[in-house]
Order: sequence, then C-alpha cells, then structure tokens
Amino acid sequence: MLSPFLAYLLSVVVLCRIARSQYSSDQCSWRGSGLTHEGHTRDVEQVYLRCAQGFLEWLYPTGAIIVNLRPNTLSPAASLLSVCIKPSKESSGTHIYLDRLGKLRLLLREEDQAEGRVHCFSIQDGALFIEAVPQRDISRKITAFQYELVNHRPGADPQSLSAPCQPCTDAEVLLAVCTSDFVARGNILGVAEEDDQTSVTVSLSRLYRQKTQVFVSGGGRAKRWTGFVKMPSQCGVKPGEGEFLFTGTVRFGEAWLSCAPRYKDFLRVYQDAQQRGTNPCHLDTD
Repeated sequence: MLSPFLAYLLSVVVLCRIARSQYSSDQCSWRGSGLTHEGHTRDVEQVYLRCAQGFLEWLYPTGAIIVNLRPNTLSPAASLLSVCIKPSKESSGTHIYLDRLGKLRLLLREEDQAEGRVHCFSIQDGALFIEAVPQRDISRKITAFQYELVNHRPGADPQSLSAPCQPCTDAEVLLAVCTSDFVARGNILGVAEEDDQTSVTVSLSRLYRQKTQVFVSGGGRAKRWTGFVKMPSQCGVKPGEGEFLFTGTVRFGEAWLSCAPRYKDFLRVYQDAQQRGTNPCHLDTD
C-alpha cells in the first residue's frame, strides 16, 4: 500500500502528464527527445498536431511515437484532406510508417528521408508511426520534417502535391481565382525538367495575390515579378506565346500550378459570368 506522500506524488505526476498531453494537442509543431524513453525503449508516446502546417523534431529517438495529424476544425470536407510531409535532409534514426487501426504500412525508411522529397497520403490512411532504429549511438540522430494538410482539387492524386493535368472547367477557373494561394497574369519564359516534375519560369505583369513571396519584384518603372511554378512532368508543358492566368497553391515554399488558362479565354469566361451575376468573387481585370 502506498504511503499518503507517495500517493500524492503519483497523482501529481499523472496530472502533469494529462496536462502536457492536453497542451500538446493544440500545438502546430512538436519538439521532443527520446532521452525521456531511456531505459524504456519500448515506450510509445502519442503526439497530437491540429494545424494546417507545422513541423516535428524528435531528438535522440528511442522507442516510438504516434503522430496524429488533424485539422483544427471538424467538417465533412476534412476526410478529403491529404497530409504531405517533407523530411529534413539531415533526418535520420527512424523508420516512418502509416498506422491505420493497428496495421502498419511503411512510408519512409531511414535512408529515404535524406532525399528531402515530399510524400503525401490521404488523412484517412491513418496516423504516423515513427519507430526508432536500434543503434548504439543516438547522440547525432534527429528525425525532423515539415507537414502540411492539403485540400486537393477534385480528381487530384492524394499522394501528389499537384493538381491533375487536364484543363480546368470554366467553373473551376472562376473558383480558383477566389481560393488559390496565388493568382497572377503573365508569360512563360522557360521550362526545365527536374526529376519527376517540371519547373516553369514565369514573368508576371500583374500579381493579384500571393500567400507567401514565391514571386519577387524585378523593380524598375515597368513593374514585373518573376518566379517559378511547379507541375508534374507528365503534363508536358511547353513555352508558349501569349498571356496566361496562373493560379495554384503554395506548398513548402514552392508554387504549384492549378488552373492556367490563356488570359483571353479567362477574360471571356469571367465577363460572361459577370453579366449573369454568377461570379463567386471579383477580380480587377482593367
């Protein structure tokens, strides 16, 4: 039987652990240490992240952690979200699995993380089960990655950052103008292939909106912006004459193309919708 003092200490420890768990459930990011598992290498800790984006850093990994990624608001659309993670190129010391109802599916081996490539999966595929690789020296091991919750265009691959290659419908173009992370008017300067993606260099005469500064101003009296937009290599984009309306999302600091009609075609669609009073939002086309 525990003494009153030991019983009190035990209750304090339990309350502290509960408080710490509740506190971490509201965090966008988590930083922890496997040294808290030292001597208990089979411990599994639950981590709750409830933001659209953030990061995780696990120093000196031992045992395992389960990372539950969820949006901070509940809605039927939440089940359609994808989770994308981008490991640090220095990330090591663990294997990363998807844990759905206790069944594990390998997502990233330790050696895969050093590539620093983005990996996406449906939010319904489960939580991340991050298991430390047994080793004698954990002093230089850190598992680290950024994450983002992605709301895909219908028909998009949940394992990809990018939208499908088929052209957007008129309704999708008008909606993209309202909801995209960036909206801009400009020209394609060049196209370069990079592994399994294409990087398109653009010059913009009008920048309506950008979530973060993925496009930079060139200065001068004739103000223009330059930057890069990404898309899958299978889309087969080529440099073309004429102006386009570029829309898309910003993921891990990179612009990914969504709808990109020729500007004259967009203008026709926009003006027709304006006359019918069906435009979901306003864009200054003057």
